[in-house]
Amino acid sequence: MVNIGIIGMSAGNAHPYSWSAIINGLFDDGEINRVGYPGVSAYLTANRDLLGIPGARVTHVWAQDRAISESISRAVGVDHVVDRITDLIGQVDAVILARDDPEHHVDMARPFIDAGVPLFIDKPLADSAGDLAYFAEQVAGGRFIMSCSSMRYATELRAVKNEFGALGHLQLATAVGKKDWIRYGVHMLEGLFMVLDDPTPVSVRHVGREGGDVVYLEFAGGFQATVHLFMDIALTFQISLFGKDGWRLVEVKNWFGMFRDNLIEFIRSVEENRPRLDFTKTEAIICTLLAARESLAEGGKTVYLNS
Repeated sequence: MVNIGIIGMSAGNAHPYSWSAIINGLFDDGEINRVGYPGVSAYLTANRDLLGIPGARVTHVWAQDRAISESISRAVGVDHVVDRITDLIGQVDAVILARDDPEHHVDMARPFIDAGVPLFIDKPLADSAGDLAYFAEQVAGGRFIMSCSSMRYATELRAVKNEFGALGHLQLATAVGKKDWIRYGVHMLEGLFMVLDDPTPVSVRHVGREGGDVVYLEFAGGFQATVHLFMDIALTFQISLFGKDGWRLVEVKNWFGMFRDNLIEFIRSVEENRPRLDFTKTEAIICTLLAARESLAEGGKTVYLNS
């Protein structure tokens, strides 16, 4: 049995509840609704027969507020609430850092990295070059760090890869989503990179505005893509692929499925004692994410990567 600790809570991000429920196989929809996440209880209810991941359990929880920790514990059957984040060390086999405000990731991850505890960090891994360099250095030193957007495991995107033969040689990809660039642009980049087999990004240019992000990407070999993130559009996360012979529009809606498959991959990684997702893939995505922000700040200049 892989015993997992889950830590952190950030505004608007219910992953400590939903991910623990997916692993532990139970949830209290009344408590999840009470704290403001009816959408989470809805998709957990719809997939109740698929809840629970054999061989793993979330056994410990810490959040920055004891009341939040106790709520998570009640809602999803976590047995132990701890008062200090370091109390998890020695009590669990792995830790999920389940908050998506990346400015806190280094400080919260450091105790577990130093202690050699396998760690999954919610997206985006980092929002600065310095923090990304810290994580890269730790991985190079043999530390177990895995991080990605669950969009990498979206069933809709993986299914379309079976249809590439009908599209012919790919010419263009576009991605469209809602919300802010740093926390949600990473979703679109993760899905785009995965479906394209993680090509090497060469340059990034932001030609939009704050709250209306339009980002032009060029990859090694000359392939082109654009990513669009807008705050004031209807909720959607979609990727379109255009080839010489055909095209496909893919809208990602199965949040439960991609969360579950992501968690299964992390648990398999812990069992195998190595991340199954190569850190260089995560690093390329975060570098692209940060380059787009830099381009916007510099008036839309082209930012070159891997130079």
